[in-house]
Amino acid sequence: MSSSATGAAPRRPLRSNFEKGTSRWAVRRAQWRALGLSDEDMEKPKIAVVNTSSELSSCFSHLDGVAAELKQAIRAAGGLPFEVRTAAPSDFITSAGARGGYILPSRDLIANDIEVAVEGALLDGMVCLASCDKTTPGQLMAAGRLNIPSLVVVCGYQRSGHYKQQHVDIEEVFLAAGHVAAGRMEPRELMAMSEEAVRGPGVCAGIGTANSMHMVCEALGMALPGSAPVAANSAKMMGTVARAGARIVEMVWQDLKPRDILTPEAFANAARLVLALGGSINTIKHLQAIAREAQTDVDVYGLFERLADSTPLIAAIRPNGDHTIEDLERAGGTLAVFKRLAGRYHPQALTVSGDTLGAAVDAAEVRDEAILRPADQPLSSRPSIVILRGSLAPEGGIVKLGLATGKAMRFRGPARTFESQEDAIAALQRGEIERGTVVVLRGLGVRGGPGMGMASRFVFVLDGAGLGEHVAVVTDGQLSGLVNKGLVVGEISPEAAAGGPLALVRDGDPIVIDIDARTVDLLVAEDELVRRREAFAPPAPGRVRGWLSVYEQVVRPLPEGAVLAQPPQAGTR
Repeated sequence: MSSSATGAAPRRPLRSNFEKGTSRWAVRRAQWRALGLSDEDMEKPKIAVVNTSSELSSCFSHLDGVAAELKQAIRAAGGLPFEVRTAAPSDFITSAGARGGYILPSRDLIANDIEVAVEGALLDGMVCLASCDKTTPGQLMAAGRLNIPSLVVVCGYQRSGHYKQQHVDIEEVFLAAGHVAAGRMEPRELMAMSEEAVRGPGVCAGIGTANSMHMVCEALGMALPGSAPVAANSAKMMGTVARAGARIVEMVWQDLKPRDILTPEAFANAARLVLALGGSINTIKHLQAIAREAQTDVDVYGLFERLADSTPLIAAIRPNGDHTIEDLERAGGTLAVFKRLAGRYHPQALTVSGDTLGAAVDAAEVRDEAILRPADQPLSSRPSIVILRGSLAPEGGIVKLGLATGKAMRFRGPARTFESQEDAIAALQRGEIERGTVVVLRGLGVRGGPGMGMASRFVFVLDGAGLGEHVAVVTDGQLSGLVNKGLVVGEISPEAAAGGPLALVRDGDPIVIDIDARTVDLLVAEDELVRRREAFAPPAPGRVRGWLSVYEQVVRPLPEGAVLAQPPQAGTR
């Protein structure tokens, strides 16, 4: 019976099947026979199961079990799975060292880990187990770079708990720590909250970076439709694992590759999704990095600018509102969001299922009208995320507005500059930061960190001190996807370490942030800025060693996705 009669994809040569009798075939056969594999096994599609398992964080603690189920499904579908490991960064664990500098560079380390294992062995396809914030973009970057049949399995969010009859998750713990630092909460209460906040494996609850990226993955077409968000280890998630194991073998025979899926239309769909949910601003640089690795000609920052005003905010998922990630899953998840965005997304975009996103959306339903509002009855008339430009941020800075409740749309004040958030927190605790001030946190960018330092802790301490709505913050550092407090302009570009205008700010300089005008400006005469620029000295090399020193030398600016690459030739970008 022919393959077409059975519905199976026609067989094609596999790059992993070396010519018999050659040295590559012989030595590999010797290695794999020692693993218990038969000659018949060695002819099958060879699939990498990319596992970011780690005992350092609950985000990854369930992945070994998931990998086992996935490998079983791949074998049942006629494939040969090989489990490979990568770095496994967790924002709340791995940010302890180097002022948080290891977090963003871990994304690129993951992409390179995958390249070494998968491309080095010339495997035929891969399934990536996505968990905490940087795993999903790192895996998608590798998929775009290698361009072999690939799909991502979303491995779910953690269960949260209750404290004093109120919902508590990792966001409340993070926020409450700022209140302790401000002297407005007792440490013992924070301890009690932390004991209830995380009740199982998986990523942070809420529409922070991890869940945002999980849904972005589905919006891009790189996860099976209907798979995000999902509770970790749930029956629904494990059902997707089984389907993914079968599907990746089909994709190998069909030769369906990431660059067939990661089109400009797919990136536009992902941007729409993030804006409609008020997702993490970190998705912007990650999407840009994925586009560059996939060689897709997309300006993601420009996409967010163009689509912001025409994308309604249709859900208020924590930290934007009171609804939970469980509510969003129950309402229908990613596909239901696109159901609400009918006429505003590209239904013809292809997915790893082999069908279009539109076909999956047509079969989906919005199961809770209160969670996902109709597009013509949005929660806010303002964009949920805006990109500002101006004399302080010629290449952009990002503001997450969410529902914009209580946020000033225009803020003018004198600058107070700090080179670290620790110094800023100490000044705040001494009562040295007054209402009306614009706090400038600089030297935290991809090169200044190096690695991109975190500014989130200062934002939460500011909120804990009761100044969150009265003091603005501008920074070239990154923010947790859970941050939605006060007026914060993050990821200013060019960064201070590259000689951007942020490096030239002095205490007392007037700064104006205008959300409606999409501007952030430093009101200092140009001749004075010229004098300051002439006196500017970039950070001296050799400040760090190891991985961060490599990253510092080859990382590109944020508008290029902060990917690792040599500087472009003169006259190119």
